[in-house]
Amino acid sequence: MLVNCSNCHTALQLPPAAASIRCAVCGALTKIAGQRAPPLPSSSFSGGYQNHYPTPSAPPPPAHGRKRAVIVGITYRYSRHQLKGCINDARCMKYLLVNRFKFPESSILMLTEDETDPYRIPTKHNIRMAMYWLVQGAQPGDSLLFHYSGHGSQQRNYTGDEIDGFDETLLPLDFQTQGMIVDDEINATMVRPIPRGAKLHAIIDACHSGTILDLSYLCRMDSRSGSYAWEDQRPRSGIWKGTSGGEAICFSGCDDDQVSADTAALSKVTTTGAMTFAFIQAVERGQATTYGNMLNAMRSIIRTSQDDFLSGGGVATTLISMLLTGGSFGFGLTQEPQLSSNEPFHVYSKPFSL
Repeated sequence: MLVNCSNCHTALQLPPAAASIRCAVCGALTKIAGQRAPPLPSSSFSGGYQNHYPTPSAPPPPAHGRKRAVIVGITYRYSRHQLKGCINDARCMKYLLVNRFKFPESSILMLTEDETDPYRIPTKHNIRMAMYWLVQGAQPGDSLLFHYSGHGSQQRNYTGDEIDGFDETLLPLDFQTQGMIVDDEINATMVRPIPRGAKLHAIIDACHSGTILDLSYLCRMDSRSGSYAWEDQRPRSGIWKGTSGGEAICFSGCDDDQVSADTAALSKVTTTGAMTFAFIQAVERGQATTYGNMLNAMRSIIRTSQDDFLSGGGVATTLISMLLTGGSFGFGLTQEPQLSSNEPFHVYSKPFSL
């Protein structure tokens, strides 16, 4: 059952027999009397999480130690904002998660323009509900992942929470009519609910995405020397932006003041996002041993031409080779992937795992 928040009107999943519900987005308390929405169609998701989205018929993952992912790819086709590689990013990321990291296919929710189900079109409402679905009922041992490939932007912040004075945003397919998804909402929906023992990874291939999850610490790394320091990003107002004891880590395509790019091939080739390509290549080449090594590898791949980008083989490259055939990449990009976390850690000691 769904009810609308009395303040921001976000659709909220109502627990059985609940008399009220507090919105994870704005914090408002909504009383239930007279506001119950009709149930969603019986064809909705039945994989043991919640019933917002349909899924292939398959047994649900076990109650604990689950792997669950939301993958969003938006090309904004037929508009002046069109991108080329975002749906390819989504397909490659799904292939990587299933074949390299053993995510059950039934626990991966894909939102792209190619989906025929209306609940899987990457509108603002559907992305919001997908983020909510991802973390709902998270338990110790769960591994959650959110991947986004699409436009990102910024808007002026007037609360003093942002060091640079700007909130970072994601642009859903219908952003021109429904507006953008602001980092404050992303943090409230996906970061704050993570319980102790659970972990959330976000992989954001978008412009201005360095602090898109509003995590408390940003890793400032010198790509030449490998030295690093954690920069405190906690709001000076004292507003809590952390988790509920769990772990939240984000790889983003660039710093807040940078833009991300599609890869440009020297010959005919299907485009992908440079950051997503670099992430998959780092994993396939065995460079994703620690978070520090992963970040350095991604930056190196983007910074240099990759004439032999398919020579390594591997499960993810199998799909990439189907999408990207015949060509070498010369990125020449200035974007630098970023790493942020709810808590600082030693990036060269902490093993990377999903």
